[in-house]
Amino acid sequence: MKQYAYLFLFSFLFSAPSFGQYSIRETNAIPLQGEWYFALDPAKMGLKGEWYSDKVPTSRLDKVTVPHNFSVDPRYGFYTGTVWYRKQFPWQPTPGKRVILHFAAAYYMTDVWLNNQKVGKHEGGYTPFHFDITEFLKAGENGLAVSVNNDTWQPGTIPGGKDNNQPNDPFMGWMNYGGLSRPVYLTVEPEVYAENIKVEATPDLAAGTAAIRVKLRVRNTTGQAVTPKASYQVFYNDKSLTLNWKGGNGRIAAGQTGILEAEATIPRAQVQLWSLDSPNLYRFQATIPGDTLTTNIGIRKVEVRNAQLLLNGKPIKVGGGNRVVDYPGLGSMEPDWLVEKDFKLMKEAGMELQRLTHYTPSEYFYNLADRYGMLIITEAGNWQLTPTQMDTDSIRKNFKNQFREMAERDWNHPSVIAYSVGNEYLSEQPAGQRWTKDMIAYARELDPTRLYTFASMRLNILPKKPEDEASQYVDFVSTNTYGNHAKVLDHIHQLYPDKPIFISEWGRRADTETGEPGQVAHLLDIMKEIRSRPYVVGASWWTYNDYQSRFHGTNANGYRPWGIVGPDRTPRPVYQVYQEEMSPVTVEKVRFTPGAQGVHQLVLRVKARADFPAYPVINYTLIAGDKTLPIPDLQPGGSTEIAVPVRGFEKEVQVRVMKPTGFVAVEEKIDLKYYQE
Repeated sequence: MKQYAYLFLFSFLFSAPSFGQYSIRETNAIPLQGEWYFALDPAKMGLKGEWYSDKVPTSRLDKVTVPHNFSVDPRYGFYTGTVWYRKQFPWQPTPGKRVILHFAAAYYMTDVWLNNQKVGKHEGGYTPFHFDITEFLKAGENGLAVSVNNDTWQPGTIPGGKDNNQPNDPFMGWMNYGGLSRPVYLTVEPEVYAENIKVEATPDLAAGTAAIRVKLRVRNTTGQAVTPKASYQVFYNDKSLTLNWKGGNGRIAAGQTGILEAEATIPRAQVQLWSLDSPNLYRFQATIPGDTLTTNIGIRKVEVRNAQLLLNGKPIKVGGGNRVVDYPGLGSMEPDWLVEKDFKLMKEAGMELQRLTHYTPSEYFYNLADRYGMLIITEAGNWQLTPTQMDTDSIRKNFKNQFREMAERDWNHPSVIAYSVGNEYLSEQPAGQRWTKDMIAYARELDPTRLYTFASMRLNILPKKPEDEASQYVDFVSTNTYGNHAKVLDHIHQLYPDKPIFISEWGRRADTETGEPGQVAHLLDIMKEIRSRPYVVGASWWTYNDYQSRFHGTNANGYRPWGIVGPDRTPRPVYQVYQEEMSPVTVEKVRFTPGAQGVHQLVLRVKARADFPAYPVINYTLIAGDKTLPIPDLQPGGSTEIAVPVRGFEKEVQVRVMKPTGFVAVEEKIDLKYYQE
């Protein structure tokens, strides 16, 4: 948590929609969102004409509000090309401080100028990046200019077009929403400052203790070597834990970045595990002289064994969904209210384990997942890259950069349990095999604490031997399967009998000949196949929401209607059925006994599913009418009967099972039928 107060800056800011996308380490960031000047540059005249310069007046520029997607701004609808953003802000330099300019994300190719000087360049659309702008600042007004180009229809970008020479199929599967789509902000740092931190919290499930390992990245911008002394604190419920730390110091050369490492053990009495229904969070604080970083962490262990996914040593099987970052009028912008709405709808649909999408969404979604419990597989942008592209050095380098930026942002989130190195590439071909092996090896160097996978569509028909396909390199198999589910799943299990199977995509569109009822029927049919196969640990519907696309087969209205909710998040009929099928518990009436004077007794049986989804049901509650009753803890397959007093003469009662985190697990109406009994 950075402790700065440059109040004079806030005079030029005004109220705007809240975006919770600052790093949790930068809670006192100085925001630069709000009003900016803007211009399209379809003829690419801006660089030659020095549109970044204060010599070019802003009188012919429009005004926009950042974060901003020019693709959905009615003035520039679905424009593809270069645009320019400009903003003035006041500054009073402070000796002995460094000023860092942060972009939470910008799509896609971004060039930055400050006071007519080039600061730097970034490629990528969904990951954060930053520049040290100390030497570019001046006292008084400063002119910031940013050019952004969203042309990712061409091969060579990630995500981007394919070089397959197929009609209507060069496109990636979603829109290239362009602009400064996430917050822009400043931080002020000392000359020797903590740049990032990685905290690994691993429980010893047998002993009940937990090991904490810390890697603190410190940047030394001075002209001499330094030996900063680091100290660490862990808080639970705002109370500091007394721990014995080993390590923490080290020498960092002039102008270099160094890693300070330390470790400690949390005793059994102070260990509270993080899980889906008990997402206990600790606050971790690292301090060097003049600087402090703070992050939330969770103590949990995720592993695979005997074709099972284990969370804290216990098997877990859960439903999921793919969330495409797309909303009418917002494009890929994610204000807090939308993230919160999506999270609640997904959580209450039983979407607990998912590869959210093919790129990195707002960090605020992960903050909610940490706080309320959700398991996430994050993926960087290899979407159907061709063999030639996967063997191209520049594309490999670009992917590694984006993956590193993604991992360094997200590696402290307990909700992030795995990384994916791509989606639907030709994983049986040599280039696909090389890509998978090499990228997982690279990623493990960055973060060896996560599981690794990729989403394959080639296992539906191939291969005949496990070494013929790149899933040989993963910790668990992810399959995008849209037909012949039983045959495909059995084939995968035969190839890789020790690996769990995660159905990373499955589903049915709402605009087929069977319409919305067809989605419901498909869901019920495939759930039978899933439940009869104990090695399936997750099933993530494509998609949670409808989204816009230019990919072939898109509906004439511009949307691909795969969702259990529509573009504006209106639930389809399949939503409630999905909730029922993906709930870890079922509720049924055992009997209803009418009583005197309108006081009756309803007996319900609550059962924890034994097949899918399946995990321990702990601290759940039952709400029936105006009564709230505790549900005894249940292991998968266990059941209990609960007597509910009912007053009055209603013909039905609304029943909800609530998760301990406050979300609905399942909701239905129970027919009382007392008038017949």
